[in-house]
Amino acid sequence: MDYRPKGVCTQQIHFDIIDDKVRNVSFLGGCNGNLQGISRLIEGMDVHDAISRIEGIKCGFKATSCPDQLAQALKEAVGQ
Repeated sequence: MDYRPKGVCTQQIHFDIIDDKVRNVSFLGGCNGNLQGISRLIEGMDVHDAISRIEGIKCGFKATSCPDQLAQALKEAVGQ
């Protein structure tokens, strides 16, 4: 799935959900090192566990963050 995040530097988030597991997460733009770390940390994680761990994270004074936007994308993908 491709998701266009709102309110963050990242321009696009790509991921797959296979057997309720998060796979192949990649970000276009944003803080490359941090986003690679997030991608590797949630690779293979249950989609609902991933959402609960990263949802609500904020970036500085912004109301959201790249991890929070990933959580929103995952929620959309599973119909939450």
